[in-house]
Amino acid sequence: MSDRELDVRPLRKPDKHPAVFQAYAAVPVGESLVLINDYDPKHLHDEFEVEHPGGYAWDYLAKDPGAWRIRITRLASTPLPRILADTAVPSTTAAGPTGVIWKLQMRERDLDSNIIALAPGASIDAHAGPDVDVLIHVLTGSGQLATELDTLALRAGSLTWLPRRSRRQFTAGPDGLRYLTVHQRRQALTLITGPPAPAADATT
Repeated sequence: MSDRELDVRPLRKPDKHPAVFQAYAAVPVGESLVLINDYDPKHLHDEFEVEHPGGYAWDYLAKDPGAWRIRITRLASTPLPRILADTAVPSTTAAGPTGVIWKLQMRERDLDSNIIALAPGASIDAHAGPDVDVLIHVLTGSGQLATELDTLALRAGSLTWLPRRSRRQFTAGPDGLRYLTVHQRRQALTLITGPPAPAADATT
């Protein structure tokens, strides 16, 4: 069976990558899509490395000016399981950033997950959470979680449930606070405030 071709040169630049991923999704395992573009699609390759690492092959067939041809072969039926990070690697929040320091990047996903770092004394202002349940796991440091009625002590290893719309405020201890969140995919606008400069909170 001959490879199917997709010529994205006539498309607007914002439409090219979505068109390629849509066409790739229809390619059976073991078969290929030949992409035709007017330049080397390096950023598209970077996106494939995020979405399908190890599950595809990328081969340049031609590098002619205005007519680059790349064969993209589908090796697996779905994105492959992978190790994303090693949260056991020792790290300190004392000299680190405040805000989101890691997050899921895949475009096709049902979950959101982030690692949040708070410098010593930094906080996430009191607010009502979004309409999703959130699970957090403290990786390093310590702090406090103020709820509607009381205050919970957080330390490395604490696994905490934040029911949807529940009231919460985070404050980092003297060694800072770093935690992993997992929740249904959504958009959020909460702000982190405190020393150092404020940063957006994409998790709680």
